[in-house]
Amino acid sequence: MMRNKYIFDPYPLQVTMQHLAENLKARRLEKRISTKSLSEMSGVPASSIQRFELKHAISLESYVKLAKALGYSEEIMQLLSQPKYDTMEELLEINKNKNKKRGI
Repeated sequence: MMRNKYIFDPYPLQVTMQHLAENLKARRLEKRISTKSLSEMSGVPASSIQRFELKHAISLESYVKLAKALGYSEEIMQLLSQPKYDTMEELLEINKNKNKKRGI
């Protein structure tokens, strides 16, 4: 059985969410897009965009819509697309389990 080596996470959830919100806001501002315009482009309410940028809370569906509206479809599709491993043992275990449909 493979051990869960990812228990220690140097980035608490709030730090991760803040980073995602800051990145999204920076990409929006670089393109000189207002929250109202991004709302119209994405279908996500402007209030949800503002809440995300200020309080770092948003649904996954809304986040994906915003990222796609800003032109980041490929990056979203690549998220978690490749296995992550540190040792050859982990890689062998991953390859052994590739076609499994269930966790247990």
